Amino acid sequence: MGIQPSMVTRPLRAVLFDRDGTLVRDVPYNGDPALVQPMPTARAATELLRRNGIAIGVITNQSGVARGLLSPADVAAVNERIDVLLGPIDVWAICPHGAEEGCGCRKPAPGLVIRALHSLGLRASDAVVIGDIGADMGAARAAGAGGILVPTPMTRPEEVRDAPLVAASVLAAVELVLAAEVAP
Repeated sequence: MGIQPSMVTRPLRAVLFDRDGTLVRDVPYNGDPALVQPMPTARAATELLRRNGIAIGVITNQSGVARGLLSPADVAAVNERIDVLLGPIDVWAICPHGAEEGCGCRKPAPGLVIRALHSLGLRASDAVVIGDIGADMGAARAAGAGGILVPTPMTRPEEVRDAPLVAASVLAAVELVLAAEVAP
């Protein structure tokens, strides 16, 4: 059950996607653009947002950089491939830190959401985060944005149970956004 459309006080102006497991298949510590495969319906979802004038951002933890498994250039190359496959992304917000570093940007902390929205000139109430795990929903909640979980086999049952809203696919999540069924 979502928020009733009459409860949405401002039109949603941005969708911030998690990258791995949401927009593209999760290949652990992927630094190879040739391995990038969009998730089913991801292209249709991003096209629908663009047609409706909604900004698209990606917020992604990339701890492989901190672990020495990826370089920032590797992450950029994968992101460029995503831009080719799904169309241009308006803003990328990347956390290169490891979990043990205690930074404010690694999801579920709100830093990536805040950084992406700042780059777009928007407030948290203007946005929804779409992701596949509880950390994505935690970041949305901590920043004051709406959240929609798109479960995958990696999503834990309690993450589904605790999600503010759940959709069967990335496209279904975007359709909920456009129907104003979500709010912070």
